[in-house]
Amino acid sequence: MDDSEPNWAWYRTFLKVLETGSLSAAGRAMGLTQPTVGRHIDSLEAALGLRLFTRSFDGFTPTDAALDLKPYALGLASTAAALRRMASGHQSGVRGVVRLSASEVIGVEVLPPMLATLQSAHPELVIELVLSNRIDDLLHREADIAVRMIPPTQDALIAKRVGSIEAGLYAHESYLARRGTPTSMDALVGHTMIGYDEENAYIRSFQAQFPMFSRSALRFRADSDLAQLAAIRAGLGIGVCQVGLGARDPALVRVLKNRFSLKMDTWVAMHEDLRNSPRCAVTFAALAAGLRAYRQGA
Repeated sequence: MDDSEPNWAWYRTFLKVLETGSLSAAGRAMGLTQPTVGRHIDSLEAALGLRLFTRSFDGFTPTDAALDLKPYALGLASTAAALRRMASGHQSGVRGVVRLSASEVIGVEVLPPMLATLQSAHPELVIELVLSNRIDDLLHREADIAVRMIPPTQDALIAKRVGSIEAGLYAHESYLARRGTPTSMDALVGHTMIGYDEENAYIRSFQAQFPMFSRSALRFRADSDLAQLAAIRAGLGIGVCQVGLGARDPALVRVLKNRFSLKMDTWVAMHEDLRNSPRCAVTFAALAAGLRAYRQGA
C-alpha cells in the first residue's frame, strides 16, 4: 500500500468505471481519454494496495474490495459536491447552487412554476433538481433541501410542515365513457386499476385498506408515479392522482370523491448547517410558500 493520500479524482474515476463497466465508457462520460482513466485506476489500486477490477469478456468487473469501497467513495462524492455548493454561495446576495430533492410527481408537475418564479427573482441562483424519495439524502449531503411526504425525524434537520396534499381517484373522461363510472368502492373490482408493481410497508398498508389496489387486482402496474399519472391521462384506467393536478386537466374526472381521499402530509426540510445560507433560506421559504398555495388550490 502506497503511503501517499489518494487523489479525489481517482475516486471519481473509480465510481464512473463502476457505473459504466469499462474504461472507455467512463472516459467518454468524464471527458477523459481511456489511458487517463486507466492510470487513475492503477494509481488508486497502488495507493490502497487493493485490486479493484478484473477484466472480463464484457468489460471491467468490480472485485469484492471495490464493492466494499463504493459507499465510502459515494460519500466522498456527496461531500465534495456539497463543498462546491457551499463555496458557490459564499458571496454577498442570493447566488450559487441549491440542490433540491423531491418525488417524481412533485418535482416534475408541481415545483417547476415555483422554481421559475424563484430564479426570475434571483437570476444568479443555480438550481439542481433530483427526483428521489430517499429520506436520508439530506443527512448524506446529497441534497440541500428536500420536499417529503413524511415528517423528517432526524435531529440535524430543519423542517416546515406545509399542510396535507389531497389525492383522489381519477380517470380520463374517455375511459369512463367506455367503461362507465363506478358508483361504489366495490364496483372498482370490474375496472382497470392502476397502481404499484413492487410492494413496501406503505403500499401493503394501503392495499390492506383498499383491496382493489392489491397487486393481483391491478391491470396496469408501474413503480413510477409519473408512469401511473401518464396512464390515467391516457385513459388506460382508474388511479390515484393529486387533486391539484386533477383540477388542471378538464378531461380528468374524480370518481368516488366522498369514498376515497388520501391526505399526504407535506414537509420542506434542509440540514441545520444551512440555516444561515442566503441561497438556501430563500429557496426554502419559496418552496414552503409555493407548496402551501398549491395545496390550497391557488
